[in-house]
Amino acid sequence: MIPLEDTFADVLGKAMKGLQLGEEETSAKSGVPEDSIRALLRGEFEENSARQLAVSLGLRADALAKLGRGEYTPTTSSAPNLVQVTTDYRGMTVNAYVLWDRENRGAAIFDTGADAAPILEIVDRENLEVGGIFLTHSHADHIDALSVLKKELDAEAWSSEQERVADTQCFRPGDLFNAGRHFIRTRLTPGHSPGGTTFVIEGQLLSAAITGDALFAGSIGGVRSNYAAALSAIRHEILSLPDKTIVCPGHGPMSTVGQEKENNPFF
Repeated sequence: MIPLEDTFADVLGKAMKGLQLGEEETSAKSGVPEDSIRALLRGEFEENSARQLAVSLGLRADALAKLGRGEYTPTTSSAPNLVQVTTDYRGMTVNAYVLWDRENRGAAIFDTGADAAPILEIVDRENLEVGGIFLTHSHADHIDALSVLKKELDAEAWSSEQERVADTQCFRPGDLFNAGRHFIRTRLTPGHSPGGTTFVIEGQLLSAAITGDALFAGSIGGVRSNYAAALSAIRHEILSLPDKTIVCPGHGPMSTVGQEKENNPFF
């Protein structure tokens, strides 16, 4: 299984950055000495200090401690027609997803990753008719293979009107698409990027949320603006979905809404 994208130290660092707190300010707020904060941020887990720091940063201490002890491993039920495609991009990995209807072969691709080949292999093997390529946001690792996929599949690509990618059509929050009998609803989940979008797969066949870099298993993407609003959007647009909903992040392993509600320190 793909390892978690973030460690407990990454979670602490993202919370401090989101709250615009340096080490000195965090120490004053939490009562944890600065050298202990620096050790935690280096990945040296000490549970008492980590719990104390979590409370001061608005994180759930039990969930953070579980991350620190290496005890969180999300699991998901197999969905053979929703495949995570992981490729390497400049020393890190990034996820794309292929969704299709097993009856009529109508399909959608979400993000592209850095290499079109594994996506094209799935399309060819499953004899899929790709109706659209949907982009969660415009960062290079998520759209690197876009031009190749558009050319090879002769498919339209879609990006948010608030974060348009060149040579794509634009969607708005609340727009509805389909891949065969699967319905795809756009939900705005900004913070990591202005037009960051979660694609919610609706209907009786499958419940899933393609979250991009809004929500990871056990963490969130780095928030570049309005931390509180970003967390609120995730709560309302993703964590309000049924617990069984599969969470498909831009980095790291898949999870479910229920597992994130229980194990993600940010919520």
